[in-house]
Amino acid sequence: MKKSESTDDKTPSELIDQKIVDLGDWRGETLARIRALVHEADPEVVETWKWRGVPVWEHDGILSTGETYKQVVKMTFAKGASLADPSGLFNSSLEGNTRRAIDFHEGDEIDEEALKELIRAAVALNRSKARR
Repeated sequence: MKKSESTDDKTPSELIDQKIVDLGDWRGETLARIRALVHEADPEVVETWKWRGVPVWEHDGILSTGETYKQVVKMTFAKGASLADPSGLFNSSLEGNTRRAIDFHEGDEIDEEALKELIRAAVALNRSKARR
């Protein structure tokens, strides 16, 4: 997106689409794949756009973000420390009491089934907290 273009008239989903296009490299492809997996795992997910350009996926609260950096695409789970991770996907932000993240580097294979299970677990956790 050109710096002069306004984001005010775009939906969060359109902003995410644009970010993927603007990245134009493996990071855009990785973000697009992560996004597709989030939607497969939770068809009711809501896409939002926060913190000046971060895609966020929500269902009864934030599930995860999709941050992009020069060397990594980071998927941060808002309540990741409360989620079981039997496949060992979390590889970043492990020291905190709340969040956990997965750093995807160029060429990394995504364990799609394990990631979808983690997303579904995050949805279940948010739903359980929303019911209280």
